Amino acid sequence: MVAKQSGRNRGGGGGGTAAATEVSVEELARVPLQAILLADSFATKFHPITLERPKVLLPLVNVPMIDYTLAWLESAGVEEVFVFCCAHAKQVAEHLENSQWFAQPNFSVTAIESNNAVGAGDALRLIYEQNVIRGDFVLVSGDTVSNMSLAEALGEHKERRRKDSNAIMTMVITQSKTSPTTRQSRLGTDELFMAIDPDTKQLLYYEDKSDKGTVSLDKTLLSDHPSIYLHNDKQDCYIDICSPEVLSTFADNFDYQHLRRHFLKGLLDDDIMGYKIFTHEIQSNYAARIDNFRSYDTVSKDIIQRWTYPLVPDVQFFGNSSTKLDRQGMYRASVVGQSRSAQVGPFTVIGSGTTIGSQSQISNSVVGEGCKIGANVSIEGCYIWHNVTIEDGCQLKHAIVCDGVVIKSGVILEPGVVLSYKVVVGQQFIVPAYSKVSLYQQPIKQDSDEELEYADSSTGFMDASSLSGLPDKLKEESTIQLSESQLQAASEVGSGGVGFIWSTSEGSHEEEWRHSVAPIPPAKLLEIMHTSNNELEVVQQDGNLPPSGELERDSVTANSNDYDDDDVDVKDDYEFFENEVEATFKRALEENIKEDDVILEVNSLRLSYNLATADCSGALFYSMMKSALSAPHPSPSDLVKNAATVITKWKKLLKYYLPSIDEEVGLLISSSDPDEIEVILKFEEMCLESAKEYSTVFVQILHLLYDKDIIQEEAILNWASEKEGADETDKLFVKQAEKFIQWLNEASEEED
Repeated sequence: MVAKQSGRNRGGGGGGTAAATEVSVEELARVPLQAILLADSFATKFHPITLERPKVLLPLVNVPMIDYTLAWLESAGVEEVFVFCCAHAKQVAEHLENSQWFAQPNFSVTAIESNNAVGAGDALRLIYEQNVIRGDFVLVSGDTVSNMSLAEALGEHKERRRKDSNAIMTMVITQSKTSPTTRQSRLGTDELFMAIDPDTKQLLYYEDKSDKGTVSLDKTLLSDHPSIYLHNDKQDCYIDICSPEVLSTFADNFDYQHLRRHFLKGLLDDDIMGYKIFTHEIQSNYAARIDNFRSYDTVSKDIIQRWTYPLVPDVQFFGNSSTKLDRQGMYRASVVGQSRSAQVGPFTVIGSGTTIGSQSQISNSVVGEGCKIGANVSIEGCYIWHNVTIEDGCQLKHAIVCDGVVIKSGVILEPGVVLSYKVVVGQQFIVPAYSKVSLYQQPIKQDSDEELEYADSSTGFMDASSLSGLPDKLKEESTIQLSESQLQAASEVGSGGVGFIWSTSEGSHEEEWRHSVAPIPPAKLLEIMHTSNNELEVVQQDGNLPPSGELERDSVTANSNDYDDDDVDVKDDYEFFENEVEATFKRALEENIKEDDVILEVNSLRLSYNLATADCSGALFYSMMKSALSAPHPSPSDLVKNAATVITKWKKLLKYYLPSIDEEVGLLISSSDPDEIEVILKFEEMCLESAKEYSTVFVQILHLLYDKDIIQEEAILNWASEKEGADETDKLFVKQAEKFIQWLNEASEEED
């Protein structure tokens, strides 16, 4: 085990940032705020990529993941960070040594290396033995992105500790409703059930893989806690504020390896020690951990869309290079060679030194540094890392392409493909969906998710130096002789290609599309919906609750005094539905999903929440206007233009939920008017609450909706009529639209 230290060692010196000193000036003066950063996920979800490079060094929007975590810790007032490295420890240590982190004042980074740890438990036991933690500390993994302040959570933790020494940990959580169809979060993680005391915020139950959507709670919980909230709408951020007893608990329990599955559940079930875990929910800040390829995709998009500000591409922080933000969320480095006929679409990042050939199109993608993209290339929803060569006529969709890969002319990458380092794909070859291709042969027996990620440079690696068409750099670095089986495998990715296509083990096909960067195919969504409906029928037939206190999924209030909260539940359901629709629409924008597929998913959400068509129209309109608002708009007129662009593009989608004239029989459908009024009311609500910038252009947007045949004349007049008996404060926008309404009335009278 080797420890390497950077920065200035302040020992017990005080200081810290303003955010940290808000918690307790005296306490921080005695002990600097410390953090343990686990630079190993002890998982294989990023295989085969992590056979060659540790996960924390993989580029996330062209910046190593660990730099986001360190930048956040430094900004949040942490003064000492102990980085535990295991798999590819030397690579992590070298990255830290060569980075700017060593030169930061009042921020010390120490690398602790070990080749023997097989889980987080081993890592924490080793750190405990070194006796370097001197007080409360932050426990986080190096694949975490956040911009939250630690001051409030740390203050709550310390206050609880003063009153109760058994309060040894505070978990950071955030709201994140799971999809009712897939039962997974937008990060691709399983639906999580947590029971929390609403008064004390104590965590009482934690389960991330409940069987058939039911959970079992011990009856004694209700006797000890007058009120318990059971949630399935929370996301575990994997940011923990811990007391030193957390480390000693790991030292005393050698069977504890996994932070949640072993340690957390062990404490929740332990009646002897009496240790307690509490939660801190963040509302407006961002925090997410990259657990799989889908969360890699989600967090990347969140960074590009600036939810992680100031950790965004155009703001300089440690680890990133200078880029400029253009219109529609497009980031471009200062040195990029782009043909005039090439098109770079919205929500795209182009790294320095990259060249883009004529007639090529790139959208919703991240392209790294030093890439060479030929002519007539189509790239959509992809992550192209550094020094990648893509020859003419290639089509890439929702794929990850690692450093040094060569994709020869005419290649097609189907959705979900992962090409590991320096793979060569032969001309005209079609790489099947969800394929993983590597220069390493697939292990006969793969490690489980809890076992150490490994890289054995002495076996399984393909020497491609004798094969034609390989880059000179790759030839120089390849020294191992090719076996006969490897020569045969070279043709797995086409003529002149180099790489092994890893096979998907039986039973893991579902994990591939669930955790991929590619959207879940509509056919799979229909299949899931059909299966879920069948399971629901079985559950409903056997509706008796067992003595253990089994509860069905969705947020449930188990309160010994009052179970009647239907109105609140209905309101919460609509808020969750609206959030789901917004996420669906955002994904449709980012990935150019067809309208029919969006309708399919929105319909499934409507059925799951048992809502009406009017709810769909209101939620979709809300999502569209939020999208227009997020685009650059220096003036109110630009905001109207943004809205016109979005509404024009997605008119068919919105009209699907606003039926008006039946063209075949020429009759007005009676349901259209209430649905259209719902859209106007939703817009009023936005102007007053969540999107006040629209309040000055309400009439222009209303006129736009009328011109685009989204809202009919009758709906506008009925809306104005309904407002006649309302309070003056509720007539604000009717008064703004007086001239427009008068014009509509006069036009209607002329027609009569």
